[in-house]
Amino acid sequence: MIIPKLHYISQGNVPKEHLENIQKACTSGAELVQLRLKNVSNKKILKLAKEAREITSHFQTRLIINDHYKIAREVKADGVHLGKTDSCPTIARQHLYTWQIIGGTANTLQDCKTLISKEVDYIGLGPFRFTTTKDNLSPILGLNGYSAIIEALQTKTPIIGIGGITIEDVTSILETGISGIAVSGEITRNFNSIRTFSQLLNASSTDEKRHTFS
Repeated sequence: MIIPKLHYISQGNVPKEHLENIQKACTSGAELVQLRLKNVSNKKILKLAKEAREITSHFQTRLIINDHYKIAREVKADGVHLGKTDSCPTIARQHLYTWQIIGGTANTLQDCKTLISKEVDYIGLGPFRFTTTKDNLSPILGLNGYSAIIEALQTKTPIIGIGGITIEDVTSILETGISGIAVSGEITRNFNSIRTFSQLLNASSTDEKRHTFS
C-alpha cells in the first residue's frame, strides 16, 4: 500500500467535533485521516471509529485509528498509528488483517531503527516544532534533526514529518528527504489548506511529469 503524503490528524474539543472535522477533511480532498481521541472510553472510541469508517468509505479516504489496534481491526480501518507509549507494532500486527498498515511515532534515530526492525509501514517523525496538540512534548527536531536522521537511516520506509507544520514549511521539509507530513491544527483552522498542502507535496513529482510531456 502506498502511504499518502498528507495525513490529517483529527482535532476537536468534543468527540463529535472530531467526526465533523473528518467529514470536512474528506470533503476537501484528504486522502488519509487519523482518528485521534485522547481520554475517551474504548466503547465511545469504537462507536466514533465506526462512524468515521462510514464517512471515510463514502469518500474513499483512508482511515487510520490512533492507538487502538483492536478497534482498527473491528471497524476494518486501513490501519493503526501507535505512539511511543502504546502497544508494540509486533503485537498489533498479530491482531490486524494482513492488509492493514501500522505507523509508529519516533523522535530519535534509535526510535526509527527500532520501528523499522518491527516492520512498521511508515514512521511519524517529530515534533518538527513546538505544538500544543501534544502533552509532554519530545525534543524538537526542526529541519536539521530531520536531515540528520534521514541521512543516517537510508531507509525505504516512508517517514512522515509531524508537529506544528505549516504550509510555509512544506518545501524545506521535503528537501530533507522526508516523504510526507501529518497536519492537525493548520488544517483544522482552514480545510481549504488541504488543497495547497497536497499541491506542494506533489509538486516534486509533478515537475518530473511535466518534463515528460514537453
